[in-house]
Amino acid sequence: MATQRKTKPAYRRIMLKLSGEAFHNNKTGESLDPEILKTVALQIKKVRALGVQVAVVIGGGNIFRGITAQKCGVDRTTGDYMGMLATVINSLALQSTLESNGVQTRVLTAINMPAVAEPMIRRRAMRHLEKNRVVIFAAGTGNPYFSTDSAAALRASEIGADVVLKATKVDGIYTADPNKDPKAKRYTKLTYLEALTQQLKVMDAAAFSLCQENKIPILVFNFFEKNEILRAVTGKTVGTLVTE
Repeated sequence: MATQRKTKPAYRRIMLKLSGEAFHNNKTGESLDPEILKTVALQIKKVRALGVQVAVVIGGGNIFRGITAQKCGVDRTTGDYMGMLATVINSLALQSTLESNGVQTRVLTAINMPAVAEPMIRRRAMRHLEKNRVVIFAAGTGNPYFSTDSAAALRASEIGADVVLKATKVDGIYTADPNKDPKAKRYTKLTYLEALTQQLKVMDAAAFSLCQENKIPILVFNFFEKNEILRAVTGKTVGTLVTE
C-alpha cells in the first residue's frame, strides 16, 4: 500500500499579519464574527500540521483605530493605546478559538497585563514556537504612532521569521486600487526597491524598512480565498511576493 506523501512547507517559521477588519461581519455588524474566527483558526491549524511555526499579529480596526481618535475628541497618543487594547481583544478571541480547536496558543503583549496574557519576552516567544505553540503578539509595539504592520515586521525580525504573510482583502499588490480602476494590473513579484519607487502601499514605511533591512520577504495575498494561507505556506503561487 502506497504511503501518502506529506506536503513540504516552503517556510519553517512564518509571521501572519491579519487585519482586525477581517474579523468584522459587514452584514450583521458584529466586530468579532465567530465563524470568521473559526475559519482563521482552522487554516492556522492546517499550517501547524505541516510542522510550520506560526506567529500572528492582528490589527484592531474592527474595534477601534487610534488614528481616528481625534474625531472622538481623544488625542492621538491616547487613541493609539486604545487601539493597542483592541488588538489584545482580537488576540484573546483568536487564542480561545484556536485552543477550542486543539491548537496550543500563547498571547504575548507589548503592554504588561499579566491577568490576561504573558509579557513580550523574546526568549519566551522563541521557546513557545519551539514547543509548537502558536504565538500571538498583541498590543502592537507598545508605543504610539506605530502601526500593527510595524509590530509584525518588528516581531518577525526578532523571532527570525522566514516570511511575513500579509493577509488582505485583495489578491496581491496592484498598479492601482483594483476596486476603483478596472485596468489595474496585479504584480506577481516585486523587489523592495520597485515597491518603494512606485509608492505601492505594501506596508507602512517603518514596517517595510524593517523587512527590507532584515531581508524578510513579504507575501501579500487574499485572506478570504479558501485555504489561501495553506497555499502560501506550501509555496504555491499566490498574491504578490516582495523580496530582494
